[in-house]
Amino acid sequence: MQPDMVTIGNLQVSRFIPGGNPISGFSHQSREMDNAQRHYFTTARIKEMLFEAERLGLNTHLARADHHVMRYLLAYRDEGGKLQWIAQTCPLVGSIELGVQNGLSGGASAIFLHGGLMDFLLAQGRQNEALDGIKMIHDAGLPAGLAGHNPRVFDWAEEHADADFYMCSYYNPTRRDKNPGHPHGAVEAFDAGAREVMVETIKGLSKPAIHYKVLAAGRNDPAEAFAFVARHLRPNDAACVGIYPAEKPNMMQDDIDLLMGAIAKQEGCCG
Repeated sequence: MQPDMVTIGNLQVSRFIPGGNPISGFSHQSREMDNAQRHYFTTARIKEMLFEAERLGLNTHLARADHHVMRYLLAYRDEGGKLQWIAQTCPLVGSIELGVQNGLSGGASAIFLHGGLMDFLLAQGRQNEALDGIKMIHDAGLPAGLAGHNPRVFDWAEEHADADFYMCSYYNPTRRDKNPGHPHGAVEAFDAGAREVMVETIKGLSKPAIHYKVLAAGRNDPAEAFAFVARHLRPNDAACVGIYPAEKPNMMQDDIDLLMGAIAKQEGCCG
C-alpha cells in the first residue's frame, strides 16, 4: 500500500516519513541498543534503506543536521537518491544558528528546531530565542518548524512563532529543564497517558503536525500504535517513524501498510 501526500509549507511530503534516530544510534532503549544500531547502520545499509523508501513511494527523510547525516545524504544523492530532507537542528553540535546553517548547506528542503531544545528553552523562560532561528529558515526560503515533547511548547508557538509545521512527540520521556540534548543511556519513562495529552493539543493547532515517537521507541504494539495514529491524524498531518531493519527486514513496508490500512479503515468508518 502506497502512502499519500500532505502539504507542509510549499512541500509535498509523504504521510509516512522514515526518521533518523536509529541511524544515528538513538534507540531510546539502552546503551547496548544504541551501539547495536550504530554498528548496523553502515553507509551502505543507510543508502539501501533510503532507496527502499523511494521504491515504496516515500519522498521524504527526516534526520538531524549533523556531519554524519550530511555525509550519508551526500553519498546517497551521488548515486541518484531523490528523497527530500527535513533537517532537525542539533544542540549537541552547536547553536540554533549553526544547526540551521548545517541544514541549509546540506541541502535540506525544510528545517525545524530540535524538540529537546524547545523543551529546555521553555523550562528556562527563554523560548523567544527560537524566533531568530525560525526567521533564519524563512529568510532562506524554506518551511520552518519546531518540535517538542512538552505540549506547552505548542501553546507558546501558536501565540508567538510563525512556524509552518510542528513536530509533536507522543511521549515526554526525559526532563529537559537543565539539558536540551539526549544523553545515551538516560533513564526514560514512556507514560501511557502522555500521547493522549499530545493528541488533544494537536487538535487545536493551526499548522500541520508531524506525529513522532508514535511507537514509544519500540515499546508499543505496531498495529495498536498505528491505529491510534490514524484516529488522530488530521488531513494534513504526517507520521515520522524510526526504522531498524536488523530486527525485521520488511519493517518499513509493514509499518507503511499498517498506517495506511488504519487510515483507510478510519476514513471508511468516519468519512
